[in-house]
Amino acid sequence: MQEVWLVTNAYLNQNSFAKMARLFKDTAKEMNIRLIPKPNNGFIGDDSLNNHPEKALFFDKDLLLARRMEIAGMRLFNSSKAIAACDDKAKTSLILLENGIPQPKTVMAPLTYPNIGYPNLDFLHQAADILPFPMVVKETKGSFGQQVYLAHDMNELISIVTAVKTSELIFQEFIKESAGTDLRLYVVGNQVVASMKRINTRGDFRANIENGGTAVLYTPSEAEKELAVAASRVCGTDFAGVDILQSRKGPLICEVNSNAHFLGLMDLTGINPARHILGMIKETP
Repeated sequence: MQEVWLVTNAYLNQNSFAKMARLFKDTAKEMNIRLIPKPNNGFIGDDSLNNHPEKALFFDKDLLLARRMEIAGMRLFNSSKAIAACDDKAKTSLILLENGIPQPKTVMAPLTYPNIGYPNLDFLHQAADILPFPMVVKETKGSFGQQVYLAHDMNELISIVTAVKTSELIFQEFIKESAGTDLRLYVVGNQVVASMKRINTRGDFRANIENGGTAVLYTPSEAEKELAVAASRVCGTDFAGVDILQSRKGPLICEVNSNAHFLGLMDLTGINPARHILGMIKETP
Protein backbone atom coordinates (compact mmCIF):
# COMPACT_ATOMS: atom_id res chain seq x y z
CA MET A 1 0.00 0.00 0.00
CA GLN A 2 1.41 3.39 -1.04
CA GLU A 3 2.01 5.79 1.86
CA VAL A 4 1.40 9.52 1.45
CA TRP A 5 1.51 12.28 4.05
CA LEU A 6 -1.36 14.78 4.23
CA VAL A 7 0.08 18.07 5.48
CA THR A 8 -2.44 20.50 6.95
CA ASN A 9 -2.27 23.58 9.13
CA ALA A 10 -2.55 22.86 12.84
CA TYR A 11 -4.12 26.23 13.59
CA LEU A 12 -6.94 26.35 11.02
CA ASN A 13 -9.64 24.59 13.00
CA GLN A 14 -12.74 25.73 11.10
CA ASN A 15 -15.21 23.01 10.23
CA SER A 16 -14.54 23.16 6.48
CA PHE A 17 -10.83 22.39 6.97
CA ALA A 18 -11.63 19.37 9.15
CA LYS A 19 -14.17 18.14 6.60
CA MET A 20 -11.62 18.44 3.81
CA ALA A 21 -9.08 16.39 5.77
CA ARG A 22 -11.68 13.69 6.49
CA LEU A 23 -12.73 13.59 2.85
CA PHE A 24 -9.14 13.08 1.70
CA LYS A 25 -8.61 10.37 4.33
CA ASP A 26 -11.85 8.51 3.50
CA THR A 27 -11.19 8.72 -0.24
CA ALA A 28 -7.61 7.48 0.21
CA LYS A 29 -8.87 4.46 2.14
CA GLU A 30 -11.20 3.57 -0.73
CA MET A 31 -8.27 3.85 -3.15
CA ASN A 32 -5.92 1.69 -1.08
CA ILE A 33 -3.65 4.62 -0.20
CA ARG A 34 -2.30 5.00 3.33
CA LEU A 35 -2.81 8.73 3.90
CA ILE A 36 -1.19 9.85 7.14
CA PRO A 37 -2.30 13.22 8.59
CA LYS A 38 0.64 15.48 9.45
CA PRO A 39 -0.16 18.91 10.95
CA ASN A 40 2.51 21.50 10.22
CA ASN A 41 3.38 22.01 13.91
CA GLY A 42 4.83 18.52 14.04
CA PHE A 43 7.95 19.36 12.05
CA ILE A 44 10.01 21.43 14.47
CA GLY A 45 12.99 19.17 15.10
CA ASP A 46 15.60 18.13 12.56
CA ASP A 47 14.51 14.51 12.91
CA SER A 48 10.85 15.26 12.09
CA LEU A 49 11.42 14.38 8.45
CA ASN A 50 13.13 11.06 9.15
CA ASN A 51 11.60 8.01 7.50
CA HIS A 52 9.41 10.12 5.27
CA PRO A 53 7.52 8.65 2.30
CA GLU A 54 8.27 9.78 -1.24
CA LYS A 55 5.15 11.92 -1.59
CA ALA A 56 2.98 14.35 0.35
CA LEU A 57 -0.34 16.00 -0.37
CA PHE A 58 0.56 19.48 0.88
CA PHE A 59 -2.80 21.10 1.65
CA ASP A 60 -1.40 24.15 3.41
CA LYS A 61 0.53 27.34 2.66
CA ASP A 62 3.47 26.82 5.03
CA LEU A 63 6.09 27.57 2.39
CA LEU A 64 9.11 27.12 4.64
CA LEU A 65 7.96 23.66 5.67
CA ALA A 66 7.15 22.78 2.07
CA ARG A 67 10.65 23.72 0.97
CA ARG A 68 12.22 21.77 3.86
CA MET A 69 10.31 18.69 2.76
CA GLU A 70 11.44 19.14 -0.84
CA ILE A 71 15.07 19.51 0.26
CA ALA A 72 14.62 16.25 2.18
CA GLY A 73 13.67 14.61 -1.13
CA MET A 74 9.89 14.55 -1.03
CA ARG A 75 7.62 15.18 -4.00
CA LEU A 76 4.89 17.60 -2.94
CA PHE A 77 1.46 18.06 -4.49
CA ASN A 78 1.46 21.10 -4.79
CA SER A 79 5.09 22.20 -4.76
CA SER A 80 6.38 25.09 -2.68
CA LYS A 81 6.96 27.06 -5.88
CA ALA A 82 3.39 26.54 -7.07
CA ILE A 83 1.90 27.47 -3.69
CA ALA A 84 4.02 30.64 -3.61
CA ALA A 85 2.90 31.54 -7.13
CA CYS A 86 -0.77 31.24 -6.20
CA ASP A 87 -0.67 32.60 -2.65
CA ASP A 88 0.52 36.02 -3.83
CA LYS A 89 -1.89 37.66 -6.28
CA ALA A 90 0.84 39.95 -7.60
CA LYS A 91 3.08 36.96 -8.39
CA THR A 92 0.15 35.18 -10.04
CA SER A 93 -0.54 38.24 -12.19
CA LEU A 94 3.10 38.49 -13.29
CA ILE A 95 3.20 34.78 -14.20
CA LEU A 96 0.01 35.15 -16.25
CA LEU A 97 1.44 38.25 -17.94
CA GLU A 98 4.73 36.53 -18.71
CA ASN A 99 2.91 33.62 -20.35
CA GLY A 100 0.33 35.61 -22.27
CA ILE A 101 -2.63 34.34 -20.23
CA PRO A 102 -5.55 36.83 -20.40
CA GLN A 103 -6.48 38.56 -17.17
CA PRO A 104 -8.04 41.89 -16.14
CA LYS A 105 -5.68 44.82 -16.66
CA THR A 106 -3.53 45.08 -13.55
CA VAL A 107 -1.48 47.80 -11.84
CA MET A 108 0.81 47.06 -8.90
CA ALA A 109 1.27 49.37 -5.95
CA PRO A 110 4.84 50.40 -5.07
CA LEU A 111 6.49 48.64 -2.18
CA THR A 112 6.60 50.36 1.18
CA TYR A 113 7.58 49.31 4.70
CA PRO A 114 5.60 48.91 7.94
CA ASN A 115 7.37 51.74 9.75
CA ILE A 116 6.88 54.11 6.82
CA GLY A 117 3.54 53.38 5.17
CA TYR A 118 2.39 55.62 2.32
CA PRO A 119 3.01 59.26 3.34
CA ASN A 120 2.34 60.17 -0.31
CA LEU A 121 -0.56 58.66 -2.30
CA ASP A 122 0.11 60.34 -5.64
CA PHE A 123 0.59 56.94 -7.27
CA LEU A 124 -3.16 56.34 -6.84
CA HIS A 125 -3.85 59.10 -9.35
CA GLN A 126 -1.52 57.38 -11.80
CA ALA A 127 -3.37 54.10 -11.23
CA ALA A 128 -6.70 55.88 -11.84
CA ASP A 129 -5.35 57.25 -15.13
CA ILE A 130 -4.79 53.65 -16.25
CA LEU A 131 -7.83 51.93 -14.69
CA PRO A 132 -11.26 53.59 -14.73
CA PHE A 133 -13.54 53.60 -11.71
CA PRO A 134 -14.93 51.48 -10.26
CA MET A 135 -11.58 49.79 -9.61
CA VAL A 136 -10.88 46.50 -7.89
CA VAL A 137 -8.32 46.65 -5.07
CA LYS A 138 -6.76 43.42 -3.84
CA GLU A 139 -4.39 42.73 -1.01
CA THR A 140 -1.92 40.24 -2.44
CA LYS A 141 -2.67 37.71 0.32
CA GLY A 142 -6.15 36.49 1.17
CA SER A 143 -8.67 33.71 0.59
CA PHE A 144 -12.43 33.19 0.21
CA GLY A 145 -12.87 36.62 -1.38
CA GLN A 146 -11.54 38.43 1.66
CA GLN A 147 -9.14 41.36 1.30
CA VAL A 148 -10.77 42.29 -2.04
CA TYR A 149 -12.44 45.71 -2.35
CA LEU A 150 -14.20 47.90 -4.91
CA ALA A 151 -13.40 51.62 -5.12
CA HIS A 152 -16.02 53.70 -6.94
CA ASP A 153 -14.04 56.94 -6.90
CA MET A 154 -10.77 58.46 -5.74
CA ASN A 155 -12.03 59.14 -2.23
CA GLU A 156 -12.96 55.48 -1.77
CA LEU A 157 -9.65 54.39 -3.25
CA ILE A 158 -7.71 56.58 -0.82
CA SER A 159 -9.84 55.32 2.07
CA ILE A 160 -9.22 51.66 1.18
CA VAL A 161 -5.47 52.06 0.74
CA THR A 162 -5.22 54.06 3.96
CA ALA A 163 -7.22 51.45 5.88
CA VAL A 164 -5.12 48.48 4.73
CA LYS A 165 -1.97 50.47 5.46
CA THR A 166 1.16 48.63 4.34
CA SER A 167 -0.36 45.49 2.88
CA GLU A 168 0.96 44.78 -0.60
CA LEU A 169 -1.69 45.70 -3.14
CA ILE A 170 -2.67 45.33 -6.75
CA PHE A 171 -5.34 47.28 -8.63
CA GLN A 172 -7.38 45.62 -11.36
CA GLU A 173 -9.85 46.52 -14.05
CA PHE A 174 -13.46 45.95 -12.96
CA ILE A 175 -15.20 43.65 -15.42
CA LYS A 176 -18.68 45.16 -15.21
CA GLU A 177 -20.43 42.44 -17.19
CA SER A 178 -19.27 39.78 -14.74
CA ALA A 179 -20.04 41.70 -11.53
CA GLY A 180 -21.17 39.27 -8.86
CA THR A 181 -20.49 36.20 -10.98
CA ASP A 182 -17.55 33.99 -11.82
CA LEU A 183 -16.68 30.46 -12.83
CA ARG A 184 -14.79 28.01 -10.66
CA LEU A 185 -13.07 25.28 -12.67
CA TYR A 186 -11.25 22.60 -10.70
CA VAL A 187 -8.16 21.45 -12.56
CA VAL A 188 -6.30 18.24 -11.75
CA GLY A 189 -3.31 17.48 -13.93
CA ASN A 190 -4.22 18.52 -17.45
CA GLN A 191 -7.99 18.34 -17.20
CA VAL A 192 -10.95 20.14 -15.68
CA VAL A 193 -12.65 17.58 -13.44
CA ALA A 194 -15.54 19.72 -12.11
CA SER A 195 -16.95 23.19 -12.54
CA MET A 196 -19.64 25.57 -11.35
CA LYS A 197 -20.85 29.13 -11.74
CA ARG A 198 -21.08 31.31 -8.65
CA ILE A 199 -23.69 34.08 -8.57
CA ASN A 200 -24.13 36.75 -5.92
CA THR A 201 -27.63 38.24 -5.88
CA ARG A 202 -27.05 40.28 -2.72
CA GLY A 203 -25.33 43.19 -4.42
CA ASP A 204 -21.74 42.13 -3.65
CA PHE A 205 -19.41 42.30 -6.65
CA ARG A 206 -17.60 39.22 -5.30
CA ALA A 207 -19.12 35.87 -6.27
CA ASN A 208 -17.56 33.82 -3.46
CA ILE A 209 -20.06 31.69 -1.58
CA GLU A 210 -18.58 33.01 1.67
CA ASN A 211 -19.76 36.49 0.62
CA GLY A 212 -23.32 35.41 -0.15
CA GLY A 213 -22.88 33.81 -3.56
CA THR A 214 -24.76 30.71 -4.63
CA ALA A 215 -23.47 27.92 -6.86
CA VAL A 216 -25.20 26.54 -9.94
CA LEU A 217 -24.22 23.79 -12.33
CA TYR A 218 -22.19 24.99 -15.28
CA THR A 219 -20.63 23.31 -18.29
CA PRO A 220 -17.57 25.29 -19.37
CA SER A 221 -16.73 25.95 -22.99
CA GLU A 222 -13.62 24.45 -24.54
CA ALA A 223 -11.99 27.90 -24.45
CA GLU A 224 -12.71 28.21 -20.73
CA LYS A 225 -11.36 24.73 -20.00
CA GLU A 226 -8.22 25.34 -22.05
CA LEU A 227 -7.63 28.67 -20.27
CA ALA A 228 -8.05 27.10 -16.82
CA VAL A 229 -5.63 24.28 -17.63
CA ALA A 230 -3.12 26.75 -19.09
CA ALA A 231 -3.30 29.00 -16.02
CA SER A 232 -2.80 26.02 -13.70
CA ARG A 233 0.15 24.83 -15.79
CA VAL A 234 2.05 28.14 -15.87
CA CYS A 235 1.57 28.52 -12.10
CA GLY A 236 3.06 25.05 -11.67
CA THR A 237 0.11 23.50 -9.84
CA ASP A 238 -0.74 19.81 -9.88
CA PHE A 239 -4.29 20.75 -8.91
CA ALA A 240 -5.99 24.11 -8.54
CA GLY A 241 -9.29 25.91 -8.33
CA VAL A 242 -9.17 28.39 -11.21
CA ASP A 243 -11.55 31.37 -11.15
CA ILE A 244 -12.59 32.82 -14.50
CA LEU A 245 -14.45 36.02 -15.35
CA GLN A 246 -16.63 36.06 -18.45
CA SER A 247 -15.91 39.32 -20.26
CA ARG A 248 -16.94 40.76 -23.61
CA LYS A 249 -13.37 40.08 -24.75
CA GLY A 250 -13.58 36.42 -23.74
CA PRO A 251 -12.69 34.52 -20.57
CA LEU A 252 -10.19 36.13 -18.18
CA ILE A 253 -8.30 34.55 -15.30
CA CYS A 254 -9.28 36.09 -11.98
CA GLU A 255 -7.29 33.86 -9.61
CA VAL A 256 -5.52 30.50 -9.37
CA ASN A 257 -5.98 28.84 -5.98
CA SER A 258 -3.47 26.13 -5.07
CA ASN A 259 -5.40 24.76 -2.05
CA ALA A 260 -8.97 25.48 -3.09
CA HIS A 261 -11.67 23.79 -1.04
CA PHE A 262 -14.23 21.82 -3.04
CA LEU A 263 -16.91 20.64 -0.60
CA GLY A 264 -19.56 22.87 -2.17
CA LEU A 265 -18.45 21.92 -5.67
CA MET A 266 -18.68 18.25 -4.75
CA ASP A 267 -22.15 18.65 -3.24
CA LEU A 268 -23.34 20.44 -6.36
CA THR A 269 -21.83 18.19 -9.02
CA GLY A 270 -21.48 14.83 -7.29
CA ILE A 271 -17.84 14.79 -8.42
CA ASN A 272 -15.16 14.21 -5.78
CA PRO A 273 -11.96 16.05 -6.82
CA ALA A 274 -10.11 14.28 -3.98
CA ARG A 275 -10.38 11.05 -5.96
CA HIS A 276 -8.77 12.69 -8.97
CA ILE A 277 -6.03 14.34 -6.87
CA LEU A 278 -5.17 11.12 -5.02
CA GLY A 279 -5.30 9.15 -8.26
CA MET A 280 -2.79 11.55 -9.82
CA ILE A 281 -0.51 11.26 -6.77
CA LYS A 282 -0.75 7.47 -6.83
CA GLU A 283 0.13 7.28 -10.52
CA THR A 284 2.97 9.83 -10.45
CA PRO A 285 6.37 8.04 -10.37
